[in-house]
Amino acid sequence: MSTPPTHNNDSLNIITPAKIDWQIDDTGNMVPVSGEFGDVYFSHANGLAESRHVFLRHNQLPERLANLAPKQCFTIAELGLGTGLNLLATWQLWRQLRDQYPQLASARLHFITTEKYPIPLTDLTQILTLWGQRAPELAELIEPLLAAYPPLIAGCHRLNFFADNLSVDMWFGDAAESLAKLTSDKSTQPTPYVDAWFLDGFAPSCNSTLWAENIFAQIQRLSCPNTTAATYSSAGIVKRALKKYGFQIHKVKGFGPKRQMLTAIMNESDENDHISDRTSNNISVDENRDTNTELAYSAFDHTVVIGAGVSGLLMAWTLANRGIRVTLLDKSAPLAGASGNPRALLAPKMTPIHHVDEHLHTIGYLYSSRLYRQLNQEAEKEKIPFVLESTGALDLLIKANIGTEQIKDYPNDMATTLSSEQAQEVSGLKKQEVSENLYLPQSGLVNPQALKQIILTHPLIHFQQLAVDCISETQSQICIQGCGKDKSVITIDADNVVVCAAFESHQIDKRIFDCRKIRGQLSWFTPTTEQLAHLPKIPLKYSGYCALFNAQTGDAQSNDVVECQPQFLLGASFIRNDIATDIRSEEHQISRDKLITAIPEMSAVIPADTSLWQGRAGVRTQTPDYHPIVGQLIDSSRMWVMSAMGAKGYALAPLCAEALTDMMLGSFSPFSTAMLARLSPHRTRLQTPLV
Repeated sequence: MSTPPTHNNDSLNIITPAKIDWQIDDTGNMVPVSGEFGDVYFSHANGLAESRHVFLRHNQLPERLANLAPKQCFTIAELGLGTGLNLLATWQLWRQLRDQYPQLASARLHFITTEKYPIPLTDLTQILTLWGQRAPELAELIEPLLAAYPPLIAGCHRLNFFADNLSVDMWFGDAAESLAKLTSDKSTQPTPYVDAWFLDGFAPSCNSTLWAENIFAQIQRLSCPNTTAATYSSAGIVKRALKKYGFQIHKVKGFGPKRQMLTAIMNESDENDHISDRTSNNISVDENRDTNTELAYSAFDHTVVIGAGVSGLLMAWTLANRGIRVTLLDKSAPLAGASGNPRALLAPKMTPIHHVDEHLHTIGYLYSSRLYRQLNQEAEKEKIPFVLESTGALDLLIKANIGTEQIKDYPNDMATTLSSEQAQEVSGLKKQEVSENLYLPQSGLVNPQALKQIILTHPLIHFQQLAVDCISETQSQICIQGCGKDKSVITIDADNVVVCAAFESHQIDKRIFDCRKIRGQLSWFTPTTEQLAHLPKIPLKYSGYCALFNAQTGDAQSNDVVECQPQFLLGASFIRNDIATDIRSEEHQISRDKLITAIPEMSAVIPADTSLWQGRAGVRTQTPDYHPIVGQLIDSSRMWVMSAMGAKGYALAPLCAEALTDMMLGSFSPFSTAMLARLSPHRTRLQTPLV
């Protein structure tokens, strides 16, 4: 396995895991203490009661959350994830309120938290297991939180808990830098704002960086009138900073033996030049504060998504999970195009870790793997095949942006280099030199048909076969007109349209860049028992990729596979400026040659006669800078695009759909401002047409 790196972590953007020490609290329980700062993660008296007193009660969350309108989103931002106890307390409150108030069924809670020194999963499991014993009401929340807890790499990790309409964005890295990446553009409507702040860093005397002026400047930027804040600290540095950056402060009774704590509210006026010593209740929030947000959500009811490949399916799924009714259109059928292969390999193109937080392939891969594992639970309930078969994958680093020395910078649970013996054992290769390798333990094979089946059962998603002819936009709505299955003319009105039609997106709206079109043919065959004994046991990446899979019931409806039999797939070809989708024997041979060139021992295993092979050809859509196109079209308030995923749609589309939905609804995106600019339909690289 990889050995730990020895260089400076901060300079390379490498996350340093928290060091955990243990003490005995006032009730005789073991509690964690920060090894970096020598401070407690929560009160020795009762950490959960402290969270509820300081952050829930004194941000008036029980009342404010109960008063949310349908589809409305409430955003909490926290400085210092720590053990996740504040998150769990908030989550439990949110569940209780949703059980009591029917209008919260479609409301959403967005919890954004930062952490420079995240706790390793093993330590966090120990800490939260103890809390599950002390506070049984948290136990059923702790399990899904630990299951979704991300690898400790820099950047934003979005965790969605769909049953509770809860999104959690964990930003690992420096808090000031993380907050600066959040987009809150006041020139766009609706504009995302934080509704309540949990200021829960270690004490200013232990860790002054979380109470520095650059932090409070970001808090001010991301807040609006009536945004509240609460903190256990009543230190002078905190009072002065809150006052300076627009908050009116109140001192109230602290938790347990602590005499004072602070609550604060941002007002429209400058009447923040005093500190109140009231210890009676807490701050008073204007009940009309959320009127604009409510209108932004309640007026947004129906969206048409054009194109039912992986991008369109995930766009429809994400909107529907926010309570938006979706009509999904395609001229043929869902997954009729390039997204409809028998399987898709979920494995990122890795990058050196110093810019991993801005690397779309990596953060997209981590989110999509979390999502597909969640959907596996749905598949199990519906008794359909799993969406993701967890296999792991071995990259032979023949065509890669990273070497074994750079792989050492990553956590082993995400990426590592195996010894030659381990790599041969895992892969089943016997003669291949595999000392240069990248092992991805979380990789797997996506079953597109299973994903489609789950998405199309969502009650808010309706699929309709329609070839779109024209789109007209007015101030109040957008109208789509096209030809239906029986050649009749059909008109659909909606609030928004999202174009996810791959290389045909430009034909639908000329404002969308006319991308490079690349034909790719995937090949597969049914191996004999003898061949099966010598084929790779897990997916391999080289200048192409290959994978063994068992065809499931239903696979043969869309592809010529032998159901309930092993299939070996390999590919794919790469033919520019070719949009034909016929199956070509010469491209079977190209894929075979790629594999044998990379792994010569396969020449005796892979049949030279490809006449019995099957295949599927599709057209990839690629921009000049290899980034997808995600955003709002210029001179339009209702037209959006999510397209040009290249060959990485199953890794990129889930998180891109989250980001675009956030833009449409006025929520904070899991992408940084810089990343959103790189994906913009109007970025500089897309101003010059391809020659």
